[in-house]
Amino acid sequence: MSEKVTNLIEEVKALTVLELSELVKALEEEFGVSAAAPAAVAVAAPAAAAPAAEEKTEFDVILKAPGANKINVIKVVKEATGLGLKEAKALVDAAPKAVKEGISKDDAEALKTKLAEAGAEVEVK
Repeated sequence: MSEKVTNLIEEVKALTVLELSELVKALEEEFGVSAAAPAAVAVAAPAAAAPAAEEKTEFDVILKAPGANKINVIKVVKEATGLGLKEAKALVDAAPKAVKEGISKDDAEALKTKLAEAGAEVEVK
């Protein structure tokens, strides 16, 4: 490989994802080509970054179904979210719906346990 190509590759490696996206768009416009081939390169890059993404720190608690004890579930949702009774009931009625988003793993598991004890079907993502 020529030194010019090697230098170009090193510069592309240093780009952020946003800059890389801008580069792809600019190349598409300049040369009138599709991003089909560059998309394969863009897919390969996140695969290398996947190990860092595995350490998830924020979790969402999703109410999948209120179950038979809907009133108890509404009480738990009201307590956990700080919503009023009407808003908590609306959230439970709208299941599947996120009860809380972006919380720690411990908090998510604790809320999941409370909701499950109240009779709800819950999922943590």
